[in-house]
Amino acid sequence: MGEENFWGTHTVFVEQSTIESYFLDRLVTIDAYLPDNVARPEDLELLLINDGQDLPKMPFHAILNNLLHTNQIKPLVCVGIYCGPDRKLEYGTAGEPNYEGWGIKAGLYTQFVFEELLPFIREKYNVASFKEKSFAGFSLGALSAMDIVWNNPMQFGKVGAFSASFWWRSRGYGDDYNDDTDRIMHQHIKSGSHHPWLKFFFECGRLDETADRNNNGIIDSIDDTLGVIEELIRLGYTSEQIDYLELPHGRHDVPTWASAFPEFLRWGWGSGAFGE
Repeated sequence: MGEENFWGTHTVFVEQSTIESYFLDRLVTIDAYLPDNVARPEDLELLLINDGQDLPKMPFHAILNNLLHTNQIKPLVCVGIYCGPDRKLEYGTAGEPNYEGWGIKAGLYTQFVFEELLPFIREKYNVASFKEKSFAGFSLGALSAMDIVWNNPMQFGKVGAFSASFWWRSRGYGDDYNDDTDRIMHQHIKSGSHHPWLKFFFECGRLDETADRNNNGIIDSIDDTLGVIEELIRLGYTSEQIDYLELPHGRHDVPTWASAFPEFLRWGWGSGAFGE
């Protein structure tokens, strides 16, 4: 489906491919982070990551290499999905754009994931099915990952949301906005169901932003994330299924997400994974 490039180190090598997407009407670049020397390929899990263009800046392959070399996580396949020029339209909540019209292509992005991306990955790497699939993302990409997992719980096991745009709302702050009714992802969770196999990892930095719309001394990104967690708890999710990482010096940037990603990977694919 397009050009491929290779690079990597001893444990993880990276293969870049392009997918010609009918749904998104663009070429989508993906980076596949592939572990070598896998004893049981049938036990491999898949982690999809939105805003995959940010992963080389971390650099993500070095994070994976370190965790694998030190046996902190089990091998898994990670696929970073590069965003396109319509990022604000493709990322969001499927079927419900925000009040500015952002996210209008989120449903098409979901179709791309299921009807084009996953078949491409399975065919290219000769994997009929992965033991488990998970999704992660940053900022708007985190909102997108959460939305896709939430609406397709039978397809996923975990979600990682870093500095997620849970402020996503159905009306502007000057239009009688109400936290309890106008935050879109929160409303979707309220009307959803409890799926006991789903697990959630959330990261926020105390320096993620400065906005504090309700003047309670807590920045909005943290408030909105804690609100999502509260809705999940109301549905029956427990501390065994939810992990929250708040970084005192964390910002809304790639270095912060890079510092948090090892904890997410250890949380999802570490310790108890060995000796199975």
